[in-house]
Amino acid sequence: MQYGILGAVALLIIGVLAYAASKPDTFRIERSIIIDIPPGPIFEILSDFHQSTHWSPWEKLDPLATMTLSCAPRGVGAIYEWDGNNEVGKGRQEILEATSPSKVLIQLDFFRPFKARNTAESTMSTQGNSTHVNWAMFGPQHFMGKVMCLFMNMDKMVGKDFEKGLSNLKAYVEGAK
Repeated sequence: MQYGILGAVALLIIGVLAYAASKPDTFRIERSIIIDIPPGPIFEILSDFHQSTHWSPWEKLDPLATMTLSCAPRGVGAIYEWDGNNEVGKGRQEILEATSPSKVLIQLDFFRPFKARNTAESTMSTQGNSTHVNWAMFGPQHFMGKVMCLFMNMDKMVGKDFEKGLSNLKAYVEGAK
C-alpha cells in the first residue's frame, strides 16, 4: 500500500516535469492601448527613463526603493537601475534601440527576487489621429520557469501590470496635451 502511494506520487511528479519540459523555450507577454495623440510625444516619454515615474506601474510599489539613472539621459545607452522590496526586487534596464517615433527596445535584467534577462519592446504606430501603443516583454523560458507557469499564469500576472502602465501612460500623455 505504502509503495503504491509513493509510486503514484513519483509518477505524478514525473508527469508534471515531462509536461513542463514540453512547453515552449520562450515566452512573450504583451498588451496594447490606443492613445489619442500622435506617436512622437509618446516616444519621447518611453525613451526617457526620467519620465517613468509618471506612468510605470512599479514606481509606487516601494517608496523606499533606490532608483539610479546613469549614462545617457535618454535614448540609446540610457540605464535605469533599481533596488527595492520583494515586490520590485533589484534590476537594471538599458535602452538598446530608440527609433523615433516608432520603437523603444530595452534589455531588462532582474537580479532579485529571481535572475532573468529579457527584452522589453514598446512600439507605436499611427492610427488616424491616435497612436496604437504595444508593450511587450519576451525572452527565454528556462525549465524552472516552465514548471512555475504550470501553477501560475505569468501572462495574467505581468499583463495586469502592463495594462495598468499603459493606462497610466494614456492618462499622463493625454492630460499633458
